[in-house]
Amino acid sequence: MTKPIVALVGRPNVGKSTLFNRIAGERIAIVEDLPGTTRDRLYADSDWSGAPFTLVDTGGIELVEGDPSGAEARRGGEPLSVSSASFRREIREQAQIAIDEADVVVFLVDVKEGVTGGDQDVADVLRRSQKPVVLAANKADNLTRELGAVEFYELGLGEPVAISALHGLGVGDLLDEIVRNFPTREEEEEDDALKIAIIGRPNVGKSSLLNALLGQERSIVSEIPGTTRDAIDMRLSWEGEPVVLIDTAGIRRRGRIEQGVEKYSVMRALRAVQRADVVALVIDASQGLTAQDTHVASYALDEWKGIILVVNKWDLVEKDSNTMNEYTRSLQAGLKFIDYVPMLFISALTRQRVQKVIPLARHVQAQRSTRIPTAALNKLVQDAAVKHRAPGKTGKLLRIYFASQVEIKPPTFMFFVNDVELVHFTYRRYLENQIRRAYPFEGTPIKLLFRNRSEREK
Repeated sequence: MTKPIVALVGRPNVGKSTLFNRIAGERIAIVEDLPGTTRDRLYADSDWSGAPFTLVDTGGIELVEGDPSGAEARRGGEPLSVSSASFRREIREQAQIAIDEADVVVFLVDVKEGVTGGDQDVADVLRRSQKPVVLAANKADNLTRELGAVEFYELGLGEPVAISALHGLGVGDLLDEIVRNFPTREEEEEDDALKIAIIGRPNVGKSSLLNALLGQERSIVSEIPGTTRDAIDMRLSWEGEPVVLIDTAGIRRRGRIEQGVEKYSVMRALRAVQRADVVALVIDASQGLTAQDTHVASYALDEWKGIILVVNKWDLVEKDSNTMNEYTRSLQAGLKFIDYVPMLFISALTRQRVQKVIPLARHVQAQRSTRIPTAALNKLVQDAAVKHRAPGKTGKLLRIYFASQVEIKPPTFMFFVNDVELVHFTYRRYLENQIRRAYPFEGTPIKLLFRNRSEREK
């Protein structure tokens, strides 16, 4: 089930980034006392009272007169420069995109400034959105200002919640109100179809691959990066079994995501990854593995999805008898953190090996569903402990008493030990390697969880 999206909107400099950091629990957004500092939307997963959601920070909405080709925007009675007016318009467009995508909108206003014409304009935009809106009167850090919050009733958006994002006052009440406005989500119907999300940097050939798999032009193919803006689901039957292909917009590394449509597309792509069983990470063979490719791979890994690496545009690479082996070794060296991922060299343009993509994804899904019998797993762990002595600390050695597989998709293993503080990450990695040596779990991450033995007894 996808998480509800909560968008923070409002005029510049009302404290959206401060509230974002307060709710997210870490300093993610840049906070400066300058209007318009937050130029790009930022995203963070959060949770309140057991209800998970995705929080979206936006640039401030600053409504300007006219349209992009019309009258000049003004600030303080003076015309803004074209670049400044365009900058404000871009921020407003980003906020509008967030509103369109959000399940709940938090409209932040400034108690110290009171109701402004800009607040009235933003309120008009929000009323037209027909989305649940929670009005938050920020900077109410004393009784006088808290009482002053009542004047925001005139915006026609319901009762304002007085808060101080800087000091954390009233934020719990605000979150209670946000959660109350979440849409009622019924349990999603079980779908036996294998869901494959096609992800990757812009312009690596994702839409071309989708069209090749479908055998027809169902998605726009263009040399312009980012043509595909929304996630698109395509259902088909493959050897009698249902498959859903999810084409996505190109994903860039977090630090390289640009303003506007592309950032919106990234959010849609990440939600597509959440819905998928297996992701096909497409890279451009003519460019080789890039740092951005490894960051894109991390998105799928963070969601514990099965992964196949699809090396596209293989027809553009000059080859000899050793090219594929050398390329494979290079990719494995660059993707050491997912060295269990299978690779497929294809050309979506010429259809070379395209027919192997879905069978490989099905194989990875089968690996994600593998269960190891408890007796076999404990024998494997005992043998691993004999081969490599467990680490210790201050004379105390790690002891593993019992292990069992508690979940599939992804395969998840629980180890009961004498002291979880003794589990070093290198020994965790060693145990994973020993498990994979006997059961490859090709293409899927596996989870290793550790609990003290007393917890098992309880």
